[in-house]
Amino acid sequence: MDLGLKDRVYIVTGATRGLGNATARALAADGAKVIITGRDEKSVEEAAAELGGDVLGLAADNADPSAAQRLVDTARERFGRLDGILVSVGGPAPGFLADNTDDQWQTAFETVFLGAVRLARTAATALGEGGVIGFVLSGSVHEPIAGLTISNGLRPGLAGLAKSLADELGPRGIRVVGVLPARIDTDRVRELDALSGDAEAARTANEARIPLRRYGTPEEFGKTAAFLLSPAASYLTGIMVPVDGGYRHGF
Repeated sequence: MDLGLKDRVYIVTGATRGLGNATARALAADGAKVIITGRDEKSVEEAAAELGGDVLGLAADNADPSAAQRLVDTARERFGRLDGILVSVGGPAPGFLADNTDDQWQTAFETVFLGAVRLARTAATALGEGGVIGFVLSGSVHEPIAGLTISNGLRPGLAGLAKSLADELGPRGIRVVGVLPARIDTDRVRELDALSGDAEAARTANEARIPLRRYGTPEEFGKTAAFLLSPAASYLTGIMVPVDGGYRHGF
């Protein structure tokens, strides 16, 4: 299948590693031009060089109020257009209610929530018909995950934002989608497994609850996200797509 990605231009935040990186790789492999971001300039440059193709690395922090406009301006200046954005960011600090401080909540709100709002709002002004805004969210949109209280508080709110934006932007031909990873084999998930004190046992227990009996790969997530961002998914908007090996049993 031709996804129609050739020469289209996307911004993917938080793309030096993990899910953002896998999505940028899938987009670039199908001929898209991609701007990837991360907070560390050296890491961004190295990731862009490793991805190859028409990939530009730009150091940016989602919490920086000026980052969104800078990214959109760069896309227009470098590639002449913008067709979509995937807002991805590292997960907030783990912990239960008694563990997390006000500073951790504030940092997560600025980075995970308000940063995503700014990026979506700014991209929406630059996108035309056929444009797309995607959010990397979490299975916690549907069901809280023990030990991830901050994420449980913020991710469902972003899902609500995505639904609202789908209604607002649909008449302009702009789509909005959410992608909900569960146990994908990334550094973040391995770190969460290690919090149990026995990472191997935690992984075995988690895999037993997944119908496919394994963690997903970043590549599997990236290909799904790339499809949702592509013209091949032109009639999909306002949806939350789980990439979880069947972990979620609800309809």
